[in-house]
Amino acid sequence: MAFGSTFGRNTTSTTSTSLGSLQDLQNDVEVPAVGDDSISDLAFSPVAEFLATANWDGKVRIYEINVMNNMTGVVTPTTVNGRAMYTSGGPVLSCRFSTDGTKIVSGGADKEVKLFDLASQQAQTIGQHTDTVKAVRYVQCGPQNTQCVVSGSWDRTVKYWDMRQPNPICTLNMPERVYTMDSSQKLLVVGTAQRHVEIINLDSPDKIFRSTMSPLKLQTRSIGCYPKGDGFAIGSIEGRCGIQYIDKTRQNQYGFSFKCQRQQKTSPKQSIIYSVNSIVFHPVYGTFATAGSDGSFCFWDKDSRHRLRSFPSLNATIPVANFNRNGGLFAYALSYDWSKGYQYHTQNYTNKIRIHACKDEDVKPRGKKK
Repeated sequence: MAFGSTFGRNTTSTTSTSLGSLQDLQNDVEVPAVGDDSISDLAFSPVAEFLATANWDGKVRIYEINVMNNMTGVVTPTTVNGRAMYTSGGPVLSCRFSTDGTKIVSGGADKEVKLFDLASQQAQTIGQHTDTVKAVRYVQCGPQNTQCVVSGSWDRTVKYWDMRQPNPICTLNMPERVYTMDSSQKLLVVGTAQRHVEIINLDSPDKIFRSTMSPLKLQTRSIGCYPKGDGFAIGSIEGRCGIQYIDKTRQNQYGFSFKCQRQQKTSPKQSIIYSVNSIVFHPVYGTFATAGSDGSFCFWDKDSRHRLRSFPSLNATIPVANFNRNGGLFAYALSYDWSKGYQYHTQNYTNKIRIHACKDEDVKPRGKKK
């Protein structure tokens, strides 16, 4: 199926091949003991089959995923076992593995950036903000590719940490509270309140490369950077996703936006709009997934402007999803995303993490349109 009529050309009707079913998800493996509150982030190790999860209960949990390769080359998860856990002083909103897979960084409502060493099982505070830490990433900065941690906060700053001293390497002031952040290669993109987007070239991490506004009309919810580091996709609370390129010529030629995370009502002109909570890119193919408050996730090919595969709603909001290091596994959380306020966060609300084995036909690009 084409992305839709939002870009005004190359549209087609829905085809059955793009529609997945609940039966396609029946073999997804459930992660055990995911915590007592909402799941806020999922991160895979870049070197092994480990998964880290951030939770509103103040804990980061690390799991090992056992996999099996079948005759068609599909990597299938078999069992998931808990391996480690550490605690913060408040809800944890973000977590990521280090590039060598030996450490995990996290941040949250206790305003601290924490580093956990898997070998020693010890956690330490490596950074501090004056308000909630919304997002953390491992990045490589400067011409020497110096590894450091970057954190974005509601205190309207982005800070870089070298993990060996309590003071930041440098601080960048943001125009508003940081709502989302992602990086790839030498690209760091920060989305803030009031739809501001700050683009940073990590060869010069101490300054803003470009300040712009979201191409979408309503509040920014998620950002995912392309694996090549040449652009990013941005999602909003209005059920819309924007495809953006850093190079302005490429943006004029290839940039567009499209509708997603929506449920059609009886009338063809009416639909229920949901937040796009998560945008993540396949590390090999460069295709991507969106997931949101409608309880569904979809795989897309931005270059051919096609929806590769969509799955029906699982009757619980999806706050976050992610691909593993080779794109063979796709983890998604079924957990309350707070989109309707605290009164909807009931004790019997679904709180799960599932791991889906990706088929090539669902995530492999289909070639550019001419």
